[in-house]
Amino acid sequence: MCGLSGEVRFDGRLPDLAAVERMTDRLAPRGPDGRGLWSQGCVALGHRRLKIIDLSESGAQPMADPRARLVGVFNGCVYNYRELQQELTGLGHRFFSRSDTEVVLAAYREWGTACVERFHGMFAFVIVEQDTGRVVLARDRLGIKPLYLAETPGRLRFASSLPALLAAGGVDTSIDPVALHHYLSWHATVPAPRTVLNGVRKLPPATVRVVEPDGTHRDHRYWQPEYTRRPEYAGLSAEDWTEAVLDALRQAVRRRMVADVPVGVLLSGGLDSSLIVALLADEGQSDLATFSVGFESEGGEEGDEFHYSDLVARHFGTDHHQLLVPSDRLSRALDGAVKAMSEPMISHDVVAFHLLSEQVAKEVKVVQSGQGADEVFAGYHWYPDMARVPRPQAAEAYAETYFDRPHADLARMLEPDVLPARDVSGDFVHEHMAVPGAETALDADLRLDTHVMMIDDPVKRVDNMTMDWGLEARVPFLDHQLVELAAACPPELKLADGGKGVLKAAGRKVLPREVVDRPKGYFPVPAIKHMAGPVLQRVREALSAPEARARGIFRRTYVDELLAAPDAHRTKRGANALWQVALLETWLQTHEIT
Repeated sequence: MCGLSGEVRFDGRLPDLAAVERMTDRLAPRGPDGRGLWSQGCVALGHRRLKIIDLSESGAQPMADPRARLVGVFNGCVYNYRELQQELTGLGHRFFSRSDTEVVLAAYREWGTACVERFHGMFAFVIVEQDTGRVVLARDRLGIKPLYLAETPGRLRFASSLPALLAAGGVDTSIDPVALHHYLSWHATVPAPRTVLNGVRKLPPATVRVVEPDGTHRDHRYWQPEYTRRPEYAGLSAEDWTEAVLDALRQAVRRRMVADVPVGVLLSGGLDSSLIVALLADEGQSDLATFSVGFESEGGEEGDEFHYSDLVARHFGTDHHQLLVPSDRLSRALDGAVKAMSEPMISHDVVAFHLLSEQVAKEVKVVQSGQGADEVFAGYHWYPDMARVPRPQAAEAYAETYFDRPHADLARMLEPDVLPARDVSGDFVHEHMAVPGAETALDADLRLDTHVMMIDDPVKRVDNMTMDWGLEARVPFLDHQLVELAAACPPELKLADGGKGVLKAAGRKVLPREVVDRPKGYFPVPAIKHMAGPVLQRVREALSAPEARARGIFRRTYVDELLAAPDAHRTKRGANALWQVALLETWLQTHEIT
């Protein structure tokens, strides 16, 4: 929930309050229920509030702890805040609200930066120590909540979205060639700390950054599971693992019901979201609101999975809502989705999530969603190939199965001044695969996908699209204890049954078999995948605009080749190359980046 912003000065000057106000106002969609500002000395903070826990004004932010002389802004939810509040009360702390934000401040006062290790949840926060001038920034273990940074000599600005930093002004908006290389290699993923803009960075997940008054800082990464077989699980049978996964997921789903408002579910009809519905039903949740979206068929491809979502909704008696989007609406909807993107994203379902979130936000403020299960439990089609690769060859195999295109192909796509001389994406993967703590090539792959690639693709996508409508999405498959359990699970149990075997076995205990044993589905948006008329027209406009020609990222001969055959050029992973190129340019134009 919410959006935060702020500025810290290191040069003796006062922060630019007008700039902080502009950032805060740009975050209004993330927090439509309240607005707050605070400034003292070299620091200013801004906040937009989405009321989910403690709906009174006692939960307003920025929030101060006058006894400890701390002030903070917080985005997200600490699901175990009630238990922590009880523990902290026993240690002598007193509380004036029922908010998790106040618990975060008290936990920092009691345990310092180690407080993050006690939090179950998704969060980004900034805490100011008024007496020392020290500023502490932190992000949750799986990077579910974002925190963007723009640092210039004498100044640091931060915000929950990149467009908010742009609203403040003074950002270096030149293209980062390394990030562009990542974008074109990894299906538009740009891992932290980079973004496609040279002047904007991201605080990495599972990281606490302590910024001193002189501008120096130190980072501490506080969590990284070992992808090895752990002694405490030795001797567990396949059935034991199934029960352990089901219990951990049940706990994760239960935690994410913590709210002072109703919580719904985004129900695609696939295994992952259906499991969430089933476990909530097992918990006795009544009148559960569920939501599905579908699209018109294009190019002979179906655009909805309503058969399965309807089946689950009927089976568990949910209050089900369907949204069918006609193709002619997509070109208009695309502009709204791109405006909501903190960074360019090419997955088709980004538009689907934006449209669905608009409708869902009219009914509820919080939903649970099934993102992350494929990375955590090895559900994608390339994982069996990785499992057959010797551990020392993991990086080469990953590049062959995961990359959209090899480095050599970028030379004919990009103008020379934005083309790195080295294969920086290949180097990145080699570096990550070489880190100890992953037993097999598949373990190393899952570690990279879960803790790097997933965070800056599906996780970011869901946060951006839902929060643009003031809707908070909670992702139980990214509960850190569930992720730790899955990391230790034997690879063969995850790969069984065509992928996600242990999760499917858990599903058979609580779901109709038709849902568990169906063919794997995706979130198709056929009109985008096949460049249907209105979408193609929007793409042509973006790539023909004077800004695109002046920017000179892509070679014109390559762009003309794509436009001549819009549906013919596919990356190794099947993405439409024209869409990938056009989306980047559309995003830059939408956010008025020159």
